[in-house]
Amino acid sequence: MKRDEKQKQAEALREAFARAKSIILSSFEGLTVAQDTELRRKIAAAGGRYRVVKNSLIERAAQGTPAEAVVAPKLRGTTSLAYTEGDPVALAKVVTAYAKENPLLVFKAGMVEGRVVSLADVAAIATLPSREALLAKVAFLVNAPAARVASAVAAVARNLAVVLQQAVEQKKFGSQTT
Repeated sequence: MKRDEKQKQAEALREAFARAKSIILSSFEGLTVAQDTELRRKIAAAGGRYRVVKNSLIERAAQGTPAEAVVAPKLRGTTSLAYTEGDPVALAKVVTAYAKENPLLVFKAGMVEGRVVSLADVAAIATLPSREALLAKVAFLVNAPAARVASAVAAVARNLAVVLQQAVEQKKFGSQTT
């Protein structure tokens, strides 16, 4: 590959690193082409990207980005790169599930929202509900007190109506003629 092509690839990867919310570096040594293709498909379905890139290109692209602290000490051997601009939980779920099925995929380093994470952190992130599920829970919790107040107010009016109806039926209200 020519020098200007390498520079263009490094610049494109640098832009991806700058936009990425989550980056996971792993070693893929020993995976078959079919296994690698399956991993690519699963990561793409989760809204992420998966690339096999030379270590020198990753190192050059990471300079000046939040990913610099992640990649510098971990670039040894074969390296694959999974990243997403979307939901970091979805990417973590896909990669950890795939690594459980295929132990040849070995975690090297990771970054989520600008913070370096360990393998245990990635596993913990993978157990979180999706962003949409968390937002739904927050909406429910915000709405629950208002729904209870509305129910209590409606119950008072409903109970008053029932008592008045029973009083009318039992002729508790006498007609007063003057």
